[in-house]
Amino acid sequence: MEKLREALEAVLFGQPRAIEGLLATAVAGGHALLEGLPGLGKTLLAQGFARASGLSFSRIQFTPDLLPADITGTEILKEGGFVFEPGPIFAQVVLADEINRAPPKTQSALLEAMQEGFVTAGGARHRLPEPFLVLATQNPVELEGTYPLPEAQLDRFAARIWIEPPARTTWMQILTTEPRTPDPVSSAEELGKAREEARLRKIASPALEAMVNLAFLTQEDARLRFGLSPRALKSWRDLAKALAFLRKRPHVDWEDLRDAARLALPHRLFLTEEAVFEGTRAEDLLEALLEKAMPRA
Repeated sequence: MEKLREALEAVLFGQPRAIEGLLATAVAGGHALLEGLPGLGKTLLAQGFARASGLSFSRIQFTPDLLPADITGTEILKEGGFVFEPGPIFAQVVLADEINRAPPKTQSALLEAMQEGFVTAGGARHRLPEPFLVLATQNPVELEGTYPLPEAQLDRFAARIWIEPPARTTWMQILTTEPRTPDPVSSAEELGKAREEARLRKIASPALEAMVNLAFLTQEDARLRFGLSPRALKSWRDLAKALAFLRKRPHVDWEDLRDAARLALPHRLFLTEEAVFEGTRAEDLLEALLEKAMPRA
Protein backbone atom coordinates (compact mmCIF):
# COMPACT_ATOMS: atom_id res chain seq x y z
CA MET A 1 0.00 0.00 0.00
CA GLU A 2 2.92 2.39 0.64
CA LYS A 3 4.26 1.78 -2.87
CA LEU A 4 0.80 2.37 -4.26
CA ARG A 5 0.52 5.64 -2.33
CA GLU A 6 3.90 6.80 -3.65
CA ALA A 7 2.91 5.93 -7.21
CA LEU A 8 -0.28 7.99 -6.94
CA GLU A 9 1.55 10.95 -5.40
CA ALA A 10 3.71 11.00 -8.53
CA VAL A 11 0.54 11.16 -10.65
CA LEU A 12 -1.54 13.74 -8.77
CA PHE A 13 0.51 16.41 -7.03
CA GLY A 14 -0.46 17.99 -3.73
CA GLN A 15 -3.47 15.77 -2.97
CA PRO A 16 -2.37 13.44 -0.13
CA ARG A 17 -5.78 13.43 1.57
CA ALA A 18 -7.59 12.49 -1.63
CA ILE A 19 -5.08 9.72 -2.33
CA GLU A 20 -5.41 8.32 1.19
CA GLY A 21 -9.19 8.46 0.87
CA LEU A 22 -9.09 6.52 -2.38
CA LEU A 23 -6.78 3.86 -0.92
CA ALA A 24 -9.00 3.56 2.16
CA THR A 25 -12.06 3.07 -0.04
CA ALA A 26 -10.32 0.34 -2.03
CA VAL A 27 -9.16 -1.43 1.13
CA ALA A 28 -12.64 -1.11 2.66
CA GLY A 29 -14.17 -2.77 -0.42
CA GLY A 30 -16.41 0.17 -1.33
CA HIS A 31 -16.94 2.56 -4.22
CA ALA A 32 -15.91 6.22 -4.30
CA LEU A 33 -17.42 9.41 -5.64
CA LEU A 34 -14.67 11.80 -6.76
CA GLU A 35 -15.99 15.33 -6.70
CA GLY A 36 -14.54 18.71 -7.63
CA LEU A 37 -14.37 21.30 -10.34
CA PRO A 38 -13.32 20.24 -13.87
CA GLY A 39 -9.60 20.02 -14.51
CA LEU A 40 -8.38 19.19 -10.99
CA GLY A 41 -7.26 15.63 -11.75
CA LYS A 42 -10.20 13.37 -10.87
CA THR A 43 -9.81 11.29 -14.03
CA LEU A 44 -6.02 11.31 -13.70
CA LEU A 45 -6.24 9.90 -10.18
CA ALA A 46 -8.63 7.11 -11.21
CA GLN A 47 -6.50 6.08 -14.20
CA GLY A 48 -3.32 6.19 -12.12
CA PHE A 49 -4.86 4.02 -9.41
CA ALA A 50 -5.99 1.38 -11.90
CA ARG A 51 -2.57 1.11 -13.51
CA ALA A 52 -0.55 1.20 -10.29
CA SER A 53 -2.80 -1.39 -8.63
CA GLY A 54 -2.35 -3.84 -11.51
CA LEU A 55 -6.10 -4.16 -12.06
CA SER A 56 -8.05 -4.18 -15.31
CA PHE A 57 -9.49 -0.78 -16.19
CA SER A 58 -12.45 0.59 -18.12
CA ARG A 59 -13.66 4.14 -18.63
CA ILE A 60 -17.25 5.12 -19.30
CA GLN A 61 -17.83 8.70 -20.41
CA PHE A 62 -21.32 9.59 -19.23
CA THR A 63 -23.31 11.73 -21.67
CA PRO A 64 -26.99 12.70 -21.92
CA ASP A 65 -27.60 10.10 -24.67
CA LEU A 66 -25.90 7.17 -22.88
CA LEU A 67 -28.20 4.14 -22.52
CA PRO A 68 -28.14 1.53 -19.73
CA ALA A 69 -27.11 -1.21 -22.19
CA ASP A 70 -24.11 0.92 -23.20
CA ILE A 71 -22.81 0.29 -19.68
CA THR A 72 -23.91 -3.21 -18.75
CA GLY A 73 -23.80 -4.88 -22.18
CA THR A 74 -26.48 -6.57 -24.24
CA GLU A 75 -27.32 -9.74 -26.11
CA ILE A 76 -26.39 -9.84 -29.79
CA LEU A 77 -27.31 -12.29 -32.51
CA LYS A 78 -24.29 -14.40 -33.39
CA GLU A 79 -24.09 -17.68 -35.31
CA GLY A 80 -27.80 -18.34 -35.08
CA GLY A 81 -28.18 -17.55 -31.38
CA PHE A 82 -28.07 -14.73 -28.88
CA VAL A 83 -24.78 -14.19 -27.08
CA PHE A 84 -24.16 -11.76 -24.24
CA GLU A 85 -21.66 -9.05 -25.16
CA PRO A 86 -20.25 -7.61 -21.90
CA GLY A 87 -20.26 -3.84 -21.53
CA PRO A 88 -17.47 -1.66 -20.17
CA ILE A 89 -18.60 -2.27 -16.58
CA PHE A 90 -16.87 -5.66 -16.73
CA ALA A 91 -13.52 -4.46 -15.39
CA GLN A 92 -11.96 -4.44 -11.93
CA VAL A 93 -11.68 -0.66 -11.84
CA VAL A 94 -14.43 1.26 -13.64
CA LEU A 95 -14.13 5.01 -14.11
CA ALA A 96 -17.63 6.47 -14.46
CA ASP A 97 -16.60 9.86 -15.77
CA GLU A 98 -19.02 12.74 -15.12
CA ILE A 99 -21.73 10.40 -13.87
CA ASN A 100 -24.15 13.26 -13.27
CA ARG A 101 -24.24 14.19 -16.98
CA ALA A 102 -26.27 11.06 -17.79
CA PRO A 103 -30.03 10.80 -17.17
CA PRO A 104 -31.22 9.06 -13.98
CA LYS A 105 -32.17 5.78 -15.71
CA THR A 106 -28.61 5.30 -16.94
CA GLN A 107 -27.16 6.29 -13.57
CA SER A 108 -29.37 3.66 -11.95
CA ALA A 109 -28.08 0.90 -14.24
CA LEU A 110 -24.54 1.49 -13.02
CA LEU A 111 -25.49 1.85 -9.38
CA GLU A 112 -27.62 -1.30 -9.41
CA ALA A 113 -24.68 -3.28 -10.76
CA MET A 114 -22.49 -1.76 -8.05
CA GLN A 115 -24.88 -2.91 -5.35
CA GLU A 116 -25.61 -6.40 -6.68
CA GLY A 117 -22.23 -7.35 -8.15
CA PHE A 118 -24.09 -8.82 -11.13
CA VAL A 119 -25.53 -7.72 -14.46
CA THR A 120 -28.78 -9.30 -15.69
CA ALA A 121 -29.34 -9.68 -19.43
CA GLY A 122 -31.74 -11.97 -21.26
CA GLY A 123 -32.79 -13.63 -18.00
CA ALA A 124 -29.22 -14.62 -17.11
CA ARG A 125 -27.06 -13.14 -14.38
CA HIS A 126 -23.43 -12.32 -15.15
CA ARG A 127 -21.02 -11.83 -12.25
CA LEU A 128 -18.80 -8.77 -12.27
CA PRO A 129 -15.05 -9.29 -11.72
CA GLU A 130 -13.38 -9.24 -8.30
CA PRO A 131 -12.19 -6.97 -6.90
CA PHE A 132 -14.69 -4.50 -8.32
CA LEU A 133 -14.29 -0.79 -7.69
CA VAL A 134 -16.29 2.02 -9.27
CA LEU A 135 -14.72 5.48 -9.20
CA ALA A 136 -17.37 7.94 -10.30
CA THR A 137 -16.36 11.52 -11.01
CA GLN A 138 -18.95 14.21 -10.49
CA ASN A 139 -18.97 17.88 -11.32
CA PRO A 140 -20.74 20.27 -8.94
CA VAL A 141 -24.48 20.16 -9.59
CA GLU A 142 -24.57 23.89 -10.26
CA LEU A 143 -22.82 23.35 -13.60
CA GLU A 144 -25.00 23.30 -16.71
CA GLY A 145 -26.12 19.92 -18.04
CA THR A 146 -25.88 17.93 -14.80
CA TYR A 147 -28.43 15.65 -13.14
CA PRO A 148 -28.02 15.40 -9.35
CA LEU A 149 -27.78 11.86 -8.01
CA PRO A 150 -30.80 10.84 -5.90
CA GLU A 151 -30.29 10.14 -2.20
CA ALA A 152 -30.68 6.37 -2.51
CA GLN A 153 -27.98 6.29 -5.21
CA LEU A 154 -25.57 8.50 -3.29
CA ASP A 155 -25.87 6.07 -0.38
CA ARG A 156 -24.33 3.36 -2.59
CA PHE A 157 -20.96 5.15 -2.47
CA ALA A 158 -18.88 4.30 0.57
CA ALA A 159 -16.93 7.56 0.31
CA ARG A 160 -17.06 10.96 -1.29
CA ILE A 161 -13.57 12.27 -1.98
CA TRP A 162 -13.28 15.99 -2.62
CA ILE A 163 -10.46 17.11 -4.91
CA GLU A 164 -9.36 20.52 -3.66
CA PRO A 165 -7.88 23.22 -5.90
CA PRO A 166 -4.09 22.93 -5.60
CA ALA A 167 -2.18 25.02 -3.09
CA ARG A 168 -0.02 27.84 -4.40
CA THR A 169 3.19 25.86 -3.82
CA THR A 170 1.81 22.99 -5.92
CA TRP A 171 1.17 25.13 -9.00
CA MET A 172 4.88 25.37 -9.86
CA GLN A 173 5.24 21.60 -9.52
CA ILE A 174 2.26 21.09 -11.84
CA LEU A 175 3.70 23.48 -14.44
CA THR A 176 7.28 22.21 -14.36
CA THR A 177 6.86 18.46 -13.77
CA GLU A 178 5.14 15.99 -16.04
CA PRO A 179 3.18 13.38 -14.06
CA ARG A 180 4.56 9.89 -14.59
CA THR A 181 2.51 7.00 -15.87
CA PRO A 182 2.90 4.60 -12.95
CA ASP A 183 4.11 1.05 -13.28
CA PRO A 184 2.04 -1.64 -11.57
CA VAL A 185 3.23 -1.88 -7.97
CA SER A 186 0.37 -3.95 -6.53
CA SER A 187 -2.08 -6.67 -7.58
CA ALA A 188 -5.55 -8.03 -6.92
CA GLU A 189 -4.07 -10.58 -4.53
CA GLU A 190 -2.27 -7.91 -2.49
CA LEU A 191 -5.43 -5.80 -2.33
CA GLY A 192 -7.30 -8.86 -1.08
CA LYS A 193 -4.73 -9.39 1.67
CA ALA A 194 -4.96 -5.72 2.65
CA ARG A 195 -8.74 -6.04 2.95
CA GLU A 196 -8.40 -9.09 5.20
CA GLU A 197 -5.87 -7.34 7.46
CA ALA A 198 -7.98 -4.17 7.67
CA ARG A 199 -11.03 -6.16 8.77
CA LEU A 200 -9.02 -7.41 11.76
CA ARG A 201 -8.55 -3.87 13.14
CA LYS A 202 -10.55 -3.48 16.34
CA ILE A 203 -12.86 -0.60 17.29
CA ALA A 204 -13.27 -0.09 21.04
CA SER A 205 -16.76 -0.07 22.57
CA PRO A 206 -16.69 3.68 23.43
CA ALA A 207 -15.97 4.46 19.78
CA LEU A 208 -18.81 2.21 18.59
CA GLU A 209 -21.14 3.91 21.05
CA ALA A 210 -20.05 7.30 19.72
CA MET A 211 -20.91 6.16 16.19
CA VAL A 212 -24.40 5.11 17.29
CA ASN A 213 -24.81 8.40 19.17
CA LEU A 214 -24.01 10.36 16.03
CA ALA A 215 -26.53 8.31 14.04
CA PHE A 216 -29.26 9.20 16.55
CA LEU A 217 -28.22 12.85 16.51
CA THR A 218 -28.80 12.90 12.75
CA GLN A 219 -32.28 11.46 13.23
CA GLU A 220 -33.14 14.18 15.76
CA ASP A 221 -31.64 17.15 13.91
CA ALA A 222 -34.32 19.35 12.36
CA ARG A 223 -31.91 20.50 9.64
CA LEU A 224 -31.86 17.00 8.12
CA ARG A 225 -34.66 15.32 6.20
CA PHE A 226 -33.77 11.95 7.69
CA GLY A 227 -30.95 10.33 9.64
CA LEU A 228 -28.08 8.09 8.67
CA SER A 229 -28.81 4.56 7.51
CA PRO A 230 -27.20 1.35 8.83
CA ARG A 231 -25.36 1.15 5.49
CA ALA A 232 -23.81 4.54 6.20
CA LEU A 233 -22.53 3.42 9.61
CA LYS A 234 -21.09 0.22 8.12
CA SER A 235 -19.24 2.26 5.48
CA TRP A 236 -17.97 4.55 8.23
CA ARG A 237 -16.76 1.56 10.27
CA ASP A 238 -15.04 -0.12 7.31
CA LEU A 239 -13.32 3.10 6.23
CA ALA A 240 -12.09 3.71 9.78
CA LYS A 241 -10.56 0.23 9.86
CA ALA A 242 -8.98 0.81 6.44
CA LEU A 243 -7.44 4.12 7.59
CA ALA A 244 -6.05 2.44 10.71
CA PHE A 245 -4.50 -0.23 8.49
CA LEU A 246 -2.98 2.33 6.11
CA ARG A 247 -1.60 4.27 9.07
CA LYS A 248 -0.10 1.06 10.53
CA ARG A 249 -2.16 1.13 13.70
CA PRO A 250 -3.31 -2.11 15.38
CA HIS A 251 -6.69 -0.61 16.26
CA VAL A 252 -8.91 2.29 15.24
CA ASP A 253 -8.33 5.50 17.18
CA TRP A 254 -10.40 8.69 17.36
CA GLU A 255 -8.46 10.36 14.53
CA ASP A 256 -9.19 7.44 12.21
CA LEU A 257 -12.85 7.56 13.18
CA ARG A 258 -13.18 11.29 12.55
CA ASP A 259 -11.35 11.18 9.22
CA ALA A 260 -13.45 8.21 8.10
CA ALA A 261 -16.62 10.12 9.01
CA ARG A 262 -15.52 12.96 6.73
CA LEU A 263 -15.25 10.45 3.88
CA ALA A 264 -18.36 8.38 4.55
CA LEU A 265 -20.99 10.79 5.82
CA PRO A 266 -21.25 14.29 4.24
CA HIS A 267 -22.85 13.03 1.02
CA ARG A 268 -25.38 11.11 3.16
CA LEU A 269 -26.53 14.15 5.17
CA PHE A 270 -29.54 15.44 3.25
CA LEU A 271 -30.45 18.95 4.33
CA THR A 272 -33.96 20.38 4.44
CA GLU A 273 -34.81 23.21 2.05
CA GLU A 274 -34.83 25.62 4.99
CA ALA A 275 -31.32 24.59 6.04
CA VAL A 276 -30.03 25.01 2.49
CA PHE A 277 -31.67 28.44 2.25
CA GLU A 278 -29.96 29.44 5.52
CA GLY A 279 -26.56 28.47 4.07
CA THR A 280 -25.97 25.31 6.09
CA ARG A 281 -23.33 22.97 4.63
CA ALA A 282 -23.38 19.22 5.26
CA GLU A 283 -19.66 19.30 6.06
CA ASP A 284 -20.11 21.96 8.75
CA LEU A 285 -23.10 20.17 10.23
CA LEU A 286 -21.08 16.95 10.42
CA GLU A 287 -18.29 18.68 12.33
CA ALA A 288 -20.81 20.02 14.86
CA LEU A 289 -22.34 16.56 15.30
CA LEU A 290 -18.91 14.96 15.71
CA GLU A 291 -18.15 17.40 18.54
CA LYS A 292 -21.34 16.33 20.32
CA ALA A 293 -20.93 12.60 19.77
CA MET A 294 -17.19 12.16 20.39
CA PRO A 295 -14.68 13.24 23.00
CA ARG A 296 -12.31 16.00 22.04
CA ALA A 297 -8.98 14.82 20.62
